[in-house]
Parts: sequence; structure tokens; C-alpha cells
Amino acid sequence: MDFLSREQIINELQDSFQPFINKYGIEDIGIFEEEGQDNHYYLGYTVRKEGKTYHIHSSYLKNNHGGLAPEKKEWTIESDEPDRKDLKGFKGLEDALREIQEIH
Repeated sequence: MDFLSREQIINELQDSFQPFINKYGIEDIGIFEEEGQDNHYYLGYTVRKEGKTYHIHSSYLKNNHGGLAPEKKEWTIESDEPDRKDLKGFKGLEDALREIQEIH
């Protein structure tokens, strides 16, 4: 399993900001990160589309040196709306972004 630094992963995520804004009509985009239980860590994007906020993330395993490696090759969409369930199992980031586009 190849572990990368948190900074390397964030830099890769940031490189995609502008293309995603243009392609999917996103109003705003930023980095999402959350430390999970045990050695789990979540990284991805917080996006706003038509005034609604979504967190799109993938899970990583964290080693003792702070390195991160993808746990699963899938993405999850969380909405800020409390009555909306998380949407899981997207095989690619663009699949998740297309789902948000279809919601609107």
C-alpha cells in the first residue's frame, strides 16, 4: 500500500478545482477533510451548487507517520440537509459530481 502525505493529496485535489467548476456549474469548491475513528481519514471536496452544500469524500487509512493511502476506491456524497441520506459507492469522483448535477 502506497502512503502519501496529506499535503500531496490536497494538492492533487486542488488542481481539479477550476475544471470541475466549469464542467459541473459548481458555485464554490473547497477541500473537505475529517479525521475519523482509529486510523481512518476522509478527504475530498465541499461543493456548493444552487445554494446547497455537499461534501464529497473518499476514505483513507492513516499510518503512524501521518501518511495516507486510499482505503476504498469509492466516493460518498453527504448533504448539509439533515433529512437527506448519504449517497455512497460512487466508483469515481466525476460519477459523484454527475449525481449532484442530476439532483439539480
